[in-house]
Amino acid sequence: MSTNLLIIGNGYIGKRIQESLGFPLCDKKLYTLQDAEKEIARFKPRVIVNSVGYIGRNVDDCEVNKDKTLFANTFIPILLAEAALRHGIKLVHISSGCIFHYDYDKDRPLDEKRTPDFFELYYSRTKIYAEQAIAALAERYGVLILRIRVPLDDRPHPKNILTKLIKYKTVIDLPNSVTYIPDFIKALRHLVRTDARGIYHVVNKGGLRYPELLDVYRQRVPSFSYTKVPFKKLGMVRTNVVLSTAKLERSGFPVRTIQEVLEECVNGYLASS
Repeated sequence: MSTNLLIIGNGYIGKRIQESLGFPLCDKKLYTLQDAEKEIARFKPRVIVNSVGYIGRNVDDCEVNKDKTLFANTFIPILLAEAALRHGIKLVHISSGCIFHYDYDKDRPLDEKRTPDFFELYYSRTKIYAEQAIAALAERYGVLILRIRVPLDDRPHPKNILTKLIKYKTVIDLPNSVTYIPDFIKALRHLVRTDARGIYHVVNKGGLRYPELLDVYRQRVPSFSYTKVPFKKLGMVRTNVVLSTAKLERSGFPVRTIQEVLEECVNGYLASS
């Protein structure tokens, strides 16, 4: 069997890519380099997309399941990078934008040259470990690292921020970078086709205030209500950040603002419910 692209990891993101693009998905647990090479021999891909990762119900679970988090978020990406290098295969690693401190009073949207500096969460540290290791291979070996953040989708799923916010009914009101999954999949296809390499922020342009999304939802579901809460009152360690999309735009991909997708997202979400 031969294919252009193989998706590794059958979680939320991996399955969404497979559903949209139709490429095969490897759902086997990989523990060693030999495990990865068996799948390469089986599928003979030219490109591997690594969507393996662990976050649990939320990042707090990573503080409890440290071994599982480190293995999925750090060891697997490095293992796949080595396997891809040995076999002349392009690796696309799906990473996270939750790796920065951000000062709303001083910072502009952060670009890909900014050094990750958010170490307070174990989840963030494991993502940084992987990025720092495989980014060194990017230019010579064609590794592509896609930073996504706060997935928003047009269909219900426990990992979809809209599903979470509808359930919580209490939200913060800070601009945050968000990745609209239908746009992410289009960007993935574009960047693979153009053999992009290095780090790209694959988020929608601008920052989303969660009340903006819920107000669009409430227009369709008038009975829904929510309340705002200051972030500091939550007493939670989290990253809130706005990332630049300038590099993605320079690649030739048309990046929509997050506000442009909200009505489309909510309409699709309700139609799928």
